[in-house]
Amino acid sequence: MDTKLKMLVMLCLLLLTLVSLVSSFHNGCPKCGNFEVPYPFSTNENCGDLRYKIYCNNGNLEFPSLQGFHYKILSIDTNTNSLIIRPPMILKDTCSSSDLSQGGIRLDETLPFNISKHNTVLLLNCAESILRSPLNCSNNSLCRQFEDEMEEGSGCKSRLCCHYLKDSSMNSHFIRVRSGGCTAYTSVVNINPQDPIYQWNYGIELQWLPPNPNCVLENNP
Repeated sequence: MDTKLKMLVMLCLLLLTLVSLVSSFHNGCPKCGNFEVPYPFSTNENCGDLRYKIYCNNGNLEFPSLQGFHYKILSIDTNTNSLIIRPPMILKDTCSSSDLSQGGIRLDETLPFNISKHNTVLLLNCAESILRSPLNCSNNSLCRQFEDEMEEGSGCKSRLCCHYLKDSSMNSHFIRVRSGGCTAYTSVVNINPQDPIYQWNYGIELQWLPPNPNCVLENNP
Protein backbone atom coordinates (compact mmCIF):
# COMPACT_ATOMS: atom_id res chain seq x y z
CA MET A 1 0.00 0.00 0.00
CA ASP A 2 1.59 3.29 -1.07
CA THR A 3 1.89 6.36 1.19
CA LYS A 4 -0.99 8.23 -0.45
CA LEU A 5 -3.36 5.30 0.04
CA LYS A 6 -2.23 4.83 3.66
CA MET A 7 -2.98 8.47 4.42
CA LEU A 8 -6.41 8.14 2.80
CA VAL A 9 -7.17 5.06 4.90
CA MET A 10 -6.08 6.83 8.11
CA LEU A 11 -8.15 9.91 7.25
CA CYS A 12 -11.14 7.76 6.52
CA LEU A 13 -10.82 5.88 9.83
CA LEU A 14 -10.43 9.15 11.71
CA LEU A 15 -13.54 10.56 10.06
CA LEU A 16 -15.58 7.47 10.93
CA THR A 17 -14.34 7.65 14.53
CA LEU A 18 -15.33 11.30 14.84
CA VAL A 19 -18.76 10.63 13.36
CA SER A 20 -19.22 7.71 15.76
CA LEU A 21 -18.32 9.92 18.72
CA VAL A 22 -20.72 12.62 17.58
CA SER A 23 -23.45 10.02 17.13
CA SER A 24 -22.93 8.68 20.66
CA PHE A 25 -23.66 12.13 22.06
CA HIS A 26 -26.52 12.78 19.65
CA ASN A 27 -29.83 13.76 21.18
CA GLY A 28 -31.65 10.43 21.29
CA CYS A 29 -35.41 10.04 21.17
CA PRO A 30 -37.49 9.03 24.21
CA LYS A 31 -38.94 5.53 24.48
CA CYS A 32 -42.22 4.83 22.72
CA GLY A 33 -44.20 2.75 25.18
CA ASN A 34 -41.79 -0.06 26.06
CA PHE A 35 -39.94 0.35 22.75
CA GLU A 36 -36.46 1.88 22.65
CA VAL A 37 -35.90 4.30 19.75
CA PRO A 38 -32.26 3.81 18.68
CA TYR A 39 -30.25 6.38 16.75
CA PRO A 40 -30.58 7.37 13.92
CA PHE A 41 -34.38 7.05 14.13
CA SER A 42 -36.36 10.20 14.83
CA THR A 43 -39.84 10.45 16.34
CA ASN A 44 -39.86 14.26 16.52
CA GLU A 45 -37.93 17.25 15.22
CA ASN A 46 -35.76 17.47 18.34
CA CYS A 47 -34.16 14.05 18.28
CA GLY A 48 -32.50 11.59 15.94
CA ASP A 49 -31.89 12.14 12.24
CA LEU A 50 -34.95 13.43 10.37
CA ARG A 51 -34.11 11.30 7.32
CA TYR A 52 -35.02 8.31 9.52
CA LYS A 53 -38.46 9.57 10.51
CA ILE A 54 -40.81 7.14 12.26
CA TYR A 55 -43.87 7.72 14.43
CA CYS A 56 -44.83 6.92 18.01
CA ASN A 57 -48.57 6.25 18.08
CA ASN A 58 -50.17 5.20 21.39
CA GLY A 59 -47.03 3.37 22.50
CA ASN A 60 -46.41 1.72 19.11
CA LEU A 61 -43.66 2.61 16.66
CA GLU A 62 -44.83 2.99 13.06
CA PHE A 63 -42.97 3.26 9.76
CA PRO A 64 -44.47 5.56 7.08
CA SER A 65 -44.62 4.61 3.41
CA LEU A 66 -44.23 7.13 0.61
CA GLN A 67 -48.04 7.38 0.41
CA GLY A 68 -48.36 8.04 4.15
CA PHE A 69 -49.64 4.59 5.14
CA HIS A 70 -48.25 3.57 8.53
CA TYR A 71 -46.96 0.06 9.25
CA LYS A 72 -46.36 -1.14 12.82
CA ILE A 73 -42.68 -1.76 13.59
CA LEU A 74 -42.20 -5.21 15.14
CA SER A 75 -38.44 -5.05 15.76
CA ILE A 76 -35.32 -3.00 15.08
CA ASP A 77 -31.83 -4.51 14.85
CA THR A 78 -29.05 -1.93 14.88
CA ASN A 79 -26.42 -4.64 14.39
CA THR A 80 -27.73 -5.46 10.92
CA ASN A 81 -29.30 -2.04 10.15
CA SER A 82 -32.66 -3.70 9.65
CA LEU A 83 -36.20 -3.43 10.96
CA ILE A 84 -39.26 -5.59 10.50
CA ILE A 85 -42.70 -4.10 9.97
CA ARG A 86 -46.06 -5.85 10.16
CA PRO A 87 -47.62 -6.72 6.78
CA PRO A 88 -50.95 -5.03 6.10
CA MET A 89 -54.09 -6.73 7.34
CA ILE A 90 -55.91 -8.88 4.77
CA LEU A 91 -59.64 -8.14 4.71
CA LYS A 92 -61.35 -11.53 4.80
CA ASP A 93 -64.54 -10.72 2.86
CA THR A 94 -62.73 -9.22 -0.13
CA CYS A 95 -59.26 -10.83 0.10
CA SER A 96 -57.76 -7.34 -0.13
CA SER A 97 -54.82 -5.88 1.74
CA SER A 98 -55.62 -2.84 3.86
CA ASP A 99 -53.11 -0.83 1.79
CA LEU A 100 -54.70 -1.83 -1.56
CA SER A 101 -55.91 1.72 -2.16
CA GLN A 102 -52.25 2.83 -1.87
CA GLY A 103 -51.08 0.20 -4.37
CA GLY A 104 -49.27 -1.77 -1.66
CA ILE A 105 -46.15 -0.62 0.14
CA ARG A 106 -43.91 1.89 -1.60
CA LEU A 107 -40.82 3.43 -0.01
CA ASP A 108 -39.51 6.92 -0.69
CA GLU A 109 -36.45 6.29 -2.87
CA THR A 110 -34.82 9.52 -1.68
CA LEU A 111 -34.60 8.11 1.87
CA PRO A 112 -32.04 5.53 3.08
CA PHE A 113 -34.42 2.54 3.24
CA ASN A 114 -35.04 -0.44 0.99
CA ILE A 115 -36.91 -3.75 1.12
CA SER A 116 -34.40 -6.49 1.90
CA LYS A 117 -33.74 -9.71 -0.01
CA HIS A 118 -34.82 -11.79 2.99
CA ASN A 119 -38.53 -11.44 2.25
CA THR A 120 -40.65 -14.16 0.66
CA VAL A 121 -43.77 -12.41 -0.66
CA LEU A 122 -47.10 -14.23 -0.98
CA LEU A 123 -49.45 -12.63 -3.52
CA LEU A 124 -53.14 -13.51 -3.19
CA ASN A 125 -56.32 -13.17 -5.26
CA CYS A 126 -54.41 -12.65 -8.51
CA ALA A 127 -55.62 -12.14 -12.07
CA GLU A 128 -54.55 -14.70 -14.68
CA SER A 129 -52.15 -12.19 -16.21
CA ILE A 130 -49.81 -13.01 -13.30
CA LEU A 131 -49.14 -16.37 -14.98
CA ARG A 132 -46.95 -14.56 -17.51
CA SER A 133 -44.53 -13.66 -14.71
CA PRO A 134 -41.69 -15.90 -13.46
CA LEU A 135 -43.36 -16.32 -10.04
CA ASN A 136 -44.32 -19.65 -8.48
CA CYS A 137 -48.08 -19.87 -9.02
CA SER A 138 -48.31 -23.66 -8.93
CA ASN A 139 -50.44 -25.80 -6.66
CA ASN A 140 -47.31 -26.25 -4.52
CA SER A 141 -46.82 -22.51 -4.00
CA LEU A 142 -46.35 -21.47 -0.40
CA CYS A 143 -49.37 -19.20 -0.74
CA ARG A 144 -51.60 -22.31 -0.82
CA GLN A 145 -50.40 -23.31 2.64
CA PHE A 146 -51.13 -19.80 3.90
CA GLU A 147 -54.68 -19.91 2.51
CA ASP A 148 -55.35 -23.40 3.84
CA GLU A 149 -53.86 -23.12 7.32
CA MET A 150 -53.94 -19.46 8.40
CA GLU A 151 -57.21 -17.77 9.32
CA GLU A 152 -56.12 -14.51 7.70
CA GLY A 153 -55.74 -16.22 4.33
CA SER A 154 -58.91 -18.30 4.50
CA GLY A 155 -60.96 -15.71 2.61
CA CYS A 156 -58.62 -16.06 -0.38
CA LYS A 157 -59.06 -19.80 -0.99
CA SER A 158 -59.69 -21.16 -4.48
CA ARG A 159 -58.22 -18.07 -6.11
CA LEU A 160 -54.98 -17.74 -8.06
CA CYS A 161 -51.98 -16.99 -5.85
CA CYS A 162 -48.17 -16.95 -6.18
CA HIS A 163 -45.02 -16.48 -4.13
CA TYR A 164 -41.54 -15.13 -4.84
CA LEU A 165 -38.31 -14.24 -3.09
CA LYS A 166 -37.62 -10.52 -3.16
CA ASP A 167 -34.20 -10.65 -4.83
CA SER A 168 -31.80 -8.04 -6.16
CA SER A 169 -33.23 -8.18 -9.68
CA MET A 170 -36.53 -6.73 -8.47
CA ASN A 171 -37.42 -3.21 -7.42
CA SER A 172 -36.41 -2.92 -3.77
CA HIS A 173 -38.75 -0.05 -2.94
CA PHE A 174 -42.22 -1.49 -3.38
CA ILE A 175 -44.49 -4.53 -3.16
CA ARG A 176 -47.34 -3.90 -5.56
CA VAL A 177 -51.03 -4.82 -5.27
CA ARG A 178 -53.86 -3.48 -7.40
CA SER A 179 -57.35 -4.19 -8.69
CA GLY A 180 -57.01 -6.27 -11.84
CA GLY A 181 -53.75 -7.75 -10.54
CA CYS A 182 -53.19 -9.26 -7.10
CA THR A 183 -55.26 -7.58 -4.41
CA ALA A 184 -53.59 -8.93 -1.26
CA TYR A 185 -50.18 -9.96 0.01
CA THR A 186 -48.22 -10.93 3.05
CA SER A 187 -44.51 -11.53 3.61
CA VAL A 188 -42.30 -13.89 5.59
CA VAL A 189 -38.74 -13.04 6.68
CA ASN A 190 -36.04 -15.72 6.25
CA ILE A 191 -38.62 -18.40 5.53
CA ASN A 192 -37.99 -22.08 6.25
CA PRO A 193 -40.74 -23.95 4.37
CA GLN A 194 -40.15 -27.02 6.57
CA ASP A 195 -41.28 -25.12 9.66
CA PRO A 196 -44.96 -25.21 10.65
CA ILE A 197 -46.67 -22.30 8.93
CA TYR A 198 -47.74 -20.72 12.23
CA GLN A 199 -44.05 -20.45 13.17
CA TRP A 200 -43.11 -18.45 10.08
CA ASN A 201 -41.74 -15.00 10.82
CA TYR A 202 -44.45 -12.85 9.22
CA GLY A 203 -43.16 -9.37 8.44
CA ILE A 204 -41.50 -7.15 5.85
CA GLU A 205 -37.81 -6.62 6.55
CA LEU A 206 -36.43 -3.21 5.62
CA GLN A 207 -32.77 -2.23 5.63
CA TRP A 208 -31.33 1.21 6.11
CA LEU A 209 -28.05 2.84 5.19
CA PRO A 210 -26.30 4.27 8.24
CA PRO A 211 -25.79 8.04 8.41
CA ASN A 212 -22.01 7.60 8.62
CA PRO A 213 -20.19 8.50 5.38
CA ASN A 214 -18.82 5.61 3.39
CA CYS A 215 -15.18 5.71 2.42
CA VAL A 216 -14.51 4.29 -1.01
CA LEU A 217 -10.85 3.55 -1.53
CA GLU A 218 -9.32 2.89 -4.92
CA ASN A 219 -5.86 1.45 -5.31
CA ASN A 220 -4.29 3.30 -8.19
CA PRO A 221 -1.85 1.25 -10.26
